[in-house]
Amino acid sequence: MKHIQRATGAVIGSAVGDALGAPFEFGPAGAFSARFPGPGADGEMCGGGGWDPGEATDDTQMAVLVADSLLERAGLDLPDMFARFQQWAKSDPKDIGLQTEDVLSNGMPWDLAAGIHFQVNQRAAGNGSLMRASTSAVYFAAHGQQATMDAARRIAALTHGDRAAWEGTAIFHELLRVSMAGADPFDALPTILALVHPDHRERYATVLAPDWHPEQATEFNGAVWPCLGSALWALRTTATFEDAVRAAIDLGGDTDTVAAVTGGLAGAAYGVDAIPTRWTEPLHVPLPGFGGRVLRFGELLGLAQRLAT
Repeated sequence: MKHIQRATGAVIGSAVGDALGAPFEFGPAGAFSARFPGPGADGEMCGGGGWDPGEATDDTQMAVLVADSLLERAGLDLPDMFARFQQWAKSDPKDIGLQTEDVLSNGMPWDLAAGIHFQVNQRAAGNGSLMRASTSAVYFAAHGQQATMDAARRIAALTHGDRAAWEGTAIFHELLRVSMAGADPFDALPTILALVHPDHRERYATVLAPDWHPEQATEFNGAVWPCLGSALWALRTTATFEDAVRAAIDLGGDTDTVAAVTGGLAGAAYGVDAIPTRWTEPLHVPLPGFGGRVLRFGELLGLAQRLAT
């Protein structure tokens, strides 16, 4: 399989997982399969909970803003990326994480806002930096292991002052880089974990272990490490893109983000052609605050191709 198929699969897969999972957010386990008992059913992009059918949430909206900044600035320009986040946050999006909203609206400069939020609240390990990482992972994959993990940490730190969020995003970046190179991400886990900050290595080693199950999570999957662990579990225990995303949504809880992370991993593993067209056709990503811009599947695919080349 070509690199471009895996790269576009990561971006499109993440967006598809986000849009599929959004109507089931904070619902019970098994709700998706209860409504759509078998693969191949029509209407799975059902909308609900304030979301239109096929509408991507803040997860993908922020991922697009990351991509726009990387492409227009020809690399990592953190003040520019933060300014785009702020412009989006001021536009009253349908959904925005409480922590992310506070960081983007507290009036502090880009290099202090997240750190000060963490000092005050002592809690900043939500999955909000992980949810938007598919586009940056694709962009930095060609730069190698150290560069992609460093970029992940720096982008995560724009909104999340807790290093746990940085490390989880860095692991995700590297898993996608390995997958896009055609290697087995599970085989790479020991090497990746060795690069995780020692203060957080054991936590991630636990949730990424082959025998870990999301039922063993000690925190809600809105936290970064059980979210990533749940996504890797969904990929490890299934054999197709469709089944991986279904398994992720059926966990319940923060379904849009767990499915977005799963979709990114599964898209890189199986390629964009493995994503059902009945899921990509209704997909759309509104960008509040940017002149009514809405990306449809073709535009998102084009964006992913530009990131990968």
